[in-house]
Amino acid sequence: MKLHELSPVEGSKKDARRIGRGHGSGWGKTAGKGHKGQKARAGHGMRPGFEGGQMPLQRRIPKRGFNNIFAKKIVTVNVGTLEKKFENGAVVDTQALVDAGIVKNSFDGVKILSNGTLTKSLTVKANAFSESAKTKIEAVGGKTEVV
Repeated sequence: MKLHELSPVEGSKKDARRIGRGHGSGWGKTAGKGHKGQKARAGHGMRPGFEGGQMPLQRRIPKRGFNNIFAKKIVTVNVGTLEKKFENGAVVDTQALVDAGIVKNSFDGVKILSNGTLTKSLTVKANAFSESAKTKIEAVGGKTEVV
């Protein structure tokens, strides 16, 4: 096969529709625009969401809530998850959580919560701990470090 022998797959290329070229083409006279009206005119573009003067949907529906753009995105990890993924005596930090597939990325920090049971002694380094998570980790001989 040579470069000049290449051709597109059958049916993948269509000829452009030539409008306004006589009634025999099927796209003559009004050229698919119907009779008169705003959308039949040249340069008729209306902004997205325009509803012909009716109050647009984005203004009709009520606005609820508040989105704080300065809020910190904290990822939570349960003690039970650490039990499943890490061996006894392991050091658990943000990078270890990412490597284990528990966290995709740390965003603004990682907080350890106490859901689940823990039997392994782990050294856990995180941005925050719940009080009950801290007591569970330290009860089995582990250490908690706030980074």
